[in-house]
Amino acid sequence: MSGLRGSLGPARPGWVWGAAAALLALGALLGAWRWAGRRRRRRLQRVGTVLRLFVYPVKSCKGVSVRRAQVTPMGLRSGDMRDRFWLVITEDGHMVTARQEPRLVLVSVGCDNGHLTFEAPDMEKLCLPVNVPRKNPVHNCRVFGQDIQGRDCGDEVAQWITTFLKSQPYRLVHFEPSMVPRKSKNTINLFRSTDEVAYPDCSPVLLLSEASMDDLNTRLEKKAKIQNFRPNILVADCSAFEEDTWEDILIGDVEMKGTVCCGRCILTTVNPDTGVIDRKEPLETLKSYRLCDPSERHIYKTSPLFGKYFAVDKTGTIQVGDPVYKMIWE
Repeated sequence: MSGLRGSLGPARPGWVWGAAAALLALGALLGAWRWAGRRRRRRLQRVGTVLRLFVYPVKSCKGVSVRRAQVTPMGLRSGDMRDRFWLVITEDGHMVTARQEPRLVLVSVGCDNGHLTFEAPDMEKLCLPVNVPRKNPVHNCRVFGQDIQGRDCGDEVAQWITTFLKSQPYRLVHFEPSMVPRKSKNTINLFRSTDEVAYPDCSPVLLLSEASMDDLNTRLEKKAKIQNFRPNILVADCSAFEEDTWEDILIGDVEMKGTVCCGRCILTTVNPDTGVIDRKEPLETLKSYRLCDPSERHIYKTSPLFGKYFAVDKTGTIQVGDPVYKMIWE
């Protein structure tokens, strides 16, 4: 027995020390987790207020000002109207925008009882069912060099658009949920592989501040309008170009991630009231003071920056008057 006790005696302190060491290691690990949790705590800093919201059902046509909108992974939605889910195309499937047909900006699009409504100067109002008949053909379309589908909306609206524009024959197509969206990353590499759009240029959401508009207009002989720049969200109560610095923001219950600034093109020179393209202002004035840093020229080239693109991290609802918060991770 004494031999047995002798053999057990030395083992007991080793076991105790081993357990103590394990507990200490566990405590250190838990402490590190707690510290990491503290470091990643979210703080909200109010940076502005939602002044206006816009949905553009048909790409390049007039936007619809709404008081409230759902923010989906692929952009704003108000009832049956979804942002840039309809597109004018040539008969061989290439997109048509106000860059080629400036008078598209004079076409007003609304929604009533499950129908899109189309109105334009000297044209009869046209009503088009939101849900296009399944028997209508699906077109293979090209939008900024990428392939995407769209279901043909029928001869009546095609003829209406062609007549108003006095153009070659055009068609209108609708993006359906079963279709494959475009990857934002394929247009600008800084987007994530999960960021997707239907017919917008590249991003689900475009945000601009009222202060940036005011700053630009102090430099212009003829003032530009918000319609020249076609944002989804116009923000008040911040300084000019402050939106450029926002990365993670919260509006209502919606979380969005800033990706890149919006490089502006000749479409901004289309007069939203007359449908006449100027090709100069406000683009030339923006180029005089809003070009990117030389280190970012591979992204923006010679396009001036005005507004910021956001991707959607958490969907929900936003409305006019909502505070805009910058999310700061600590």
